[in-house]
Order: sequence, then C-alpha cells, then structure tokens
Amino acid sequence: MKHKLIWCAGAKNGIMLIEPNDDLASAYLRKSADAMEAMHSVASRDWKISAGYYSLYFSLYAVLMKTGIKSENHVCTIGIMQHILMDFFTQEEYELMDRARQARVESQYYTTSEVTAVFEDTLAKQVPRFLVKCQGVVDRLDTKKVRKIRNTYLELTKRNE
Repeated sequence: MKHKLIWCAGAKNGIMLIEPNDDLASAYLRKSADAMEAMHSVASRDWKISAGYYSLYFSLYAVLMKTGIKSENHVCTIGIMQHILMDFFTQEEYELMDRARQARVESQYYTTSEVTAVFEDTLAKQVPRFLVKCQGVVDRLDTKKVRKIRNTYLELTKRNE
C-alpha cells in the first residue's frame, strides 16, 4: 500500500497537494450528476458503463478537491480512497469503484467485454447513492478533518522510510 502511494506521489500526473477548493468540489459534483444523467439516458451498454464510472469518479474527485489532493491517475485516485479516505468509504465502495474502472476500460478499449448485466445493474443503482454520499462527505469536511487527511497523505508518502 505505502509503496503504491509513494509511487503515485512521485509519478507524473500522480498525487500532489494543492489548495483545498470548495468551488472545484462543487463543480465535480455537478459533473458527476451530468454523467449520471447520461448513464440513464444512453442506450449503448458501453456508454452506460463509461458514464456510470465517470459519475463515481467525479463524485470521489469532488472529495479530493475539498481536501486539496489532486490526482490525474485513476488508479492513484482510487488508491487514495482506499488508503487515505477509509474513514469515509467502505471496502465495498472501494471495490465498486475499482470494478467500475476495470469495466470502463474493458468496454471502452475492447470489442468483447466480461462486464455482466448484473454488474451493469449494480452500477446503475449505486451511482446515485455514491453521489449523495460524496456530497455529504464534502459538506461535512471541515478544516480540521481536511488537515488530518492531508497529514495522513504526507505520512503515507514519506520516501525515507
């Protein structure tokens, strides 16, 4: 775990600290809602999966913007969820996010997909719940909690241990 976060902290477009930004958090929640709407309005299974994943991702990214953690690498972003934001998200939510990422890659880049209709239905049900949850997390994060999250990030990404 620690090695992965250290790698992410040193990688181009990996994890970096920025100023916490409420406006960007709100903007990413709006992007999440737009992606969720697209997921429910398109007929193509591939695009439903892709839009569903991006709705989850933008919801999570809103939390990151609120805390001032930037990551342009999706695996690293999901790693932050699992190892730094574990007080806010369950293991099941992490697994949903990671499975949705894999499903999006399969449906976007390959002509045959292992993504089941059951997972597609699960995604459709969980996306709105996750958006609401992330909105709540963003609303509850105060300066003290943000500082604790940022300190956890710094502690986990120390390179000299």
